[in-house]
Amino acid sequence: MPDATALAAAIADGRTNARDVMEASLAACETHADLGAVVFLDAEGGRAGAVEVDAGLTARRGPFHGVPFLGKDLGSEAVGWPIAAGAAALRARPVRPAADSNLFSAFRGAGLLPFGLTAVPPFGLALDSAPEGLPPARNPWNTSLSPGGSSGGAAAAVAAGIVALAHATDAAGSIRVPAACCGLVGLKPSRGAVVAGPEYNNHLMGIVSELVLARSVRDVVAIFDAVQSPVATLAHKARNRIALALPARCDAAQIAAARSAASALTDAGYEVEEIPAPDDMGAQAHAIARTVLSVSLADWLTALKIPDDEVPPLIAAVAAEGRAMSATDLFGVTRNMARITNDAATLFATVDAVLCPVLSTTPPTVGAFDLGHTDTDAHFAKMEAFAPNAALANVAGLPALALPFGMQGDLPVGVQLLGPRGSDRTLCHLAAQIEQRAPKLAYPHPIAGLPT
Repeated sequence: MPDATALAAAIADGRTNARDVMEASLAACETHADLGAVVFLDAEGGRAGAVEVDAGLTARRGPFHGVPFLGKDLGSEAVGWPIAAGAAALRARPVRPAADSNLFSAFRGAGLLPFGLTAVPPFGLALDSAPEGLPPARNPWNTSLSPGGSSGGAAAAVAAGIVALAHATDAAGSIRVPAACCGLVGLKPSRGAVVAGPEYNNHLMGIVSELVLARSVRDVVAIFDAVQSPVATLAHKARNRIALALPARCDAAQIAAARSAASALTDAGYEVEEIPAPDDMGAQAHAIARTVLSVSLADWLTALKIPDDEVPPLIAAVAAEGRAMSATDLFGVTRNMARITNDAATLFATVDAVLCPVLSTTPPTVGAFDLGHTDTDAHFAKMEAFAPNAALANVAGLPALALPFGMQGDLPVGVQLLGPRGSDRTLCHLAAQIEQRAPKLAYPHPIAGLPT
């Protein structure tokens, strides 16, 4: 299977070396510059890391020893790399961390060689990836379309083969949406399942999880095992029952893909039962996520002393909502989060997981999530309509895994699995069963440096 695991194996057995692979990734950055995937490049650091790998100077050989890697311009930080979060105001106030975050340290421990950062929308507040003042990220399957967001630059980089793995974060679908847009696999881990210190800058009251976007389930399993926190995870259960939930607002292609994935699980020996989509819980979770994002954004701009006239109009309007939130109202939100967490657990009373679509329709055109207005209601409604019930996993702390199942014309279609908190490995096991039976995708570009 052409993926990061295969690339690491090729380096390990001498069919290639880390330096040649890194050069191939750097060349792919240039070749695919029109995709707008990469916004910060540390070619010197990438090359230095590859030299160390080939010289045998690294003390630990992780599962991705020598594999090039891209971080996301939002979330856990790498030493010396300025995080701009897609915003011109932050780009003008560069702060270079003095040390790796816990997650980036773990990525390096897994053998990955980071050499740059990928595109995100300003402050991560859209389901596309158009950084302010820079070219928008584009979908390698169809460059007139968005790769999703907010981890769209990461998705574009992996789908284009610039790298086989890229860092991603998810506060309301930002791993799963780009995965579905670009035919990739992405696990939004359970709350607390992946290391998040020492600053917890992207924690957002517990709704954010971080991991990667990849081309295979086995890559996701390997990196999850390498960077997980020492928290309890559930063993794979033997109930062998899956619930299928199909929101009415999803188009025929998304429904068909979810039904086909359900048939794949039936073929694998699982009993599948259709249930009503958890739209009420999803709507409540969406409202909670909106509040958390608004308050976080207000705190962010205040802490950095960024005035409203230095950010897009929608960003300023969302921050204003956050500033208007009282402490007592915000405390009420935490109570509602606990209720949603409890209610979501009932979805799994008799099943191992819930299978559903990721998106309601095909990816939007580039520029569809314009931030040059102040209609916050319309903006958040548009995001929820595109990714139905996506915030439920975030607010309830559930693991959710997106993966491709077939094509709609020239575009891949994604499905997702949700499970109870701590069932990340169960979801990966189920996803592997689906992956084995899914139509194979012919990606637009091969992985840079992978021997053929």
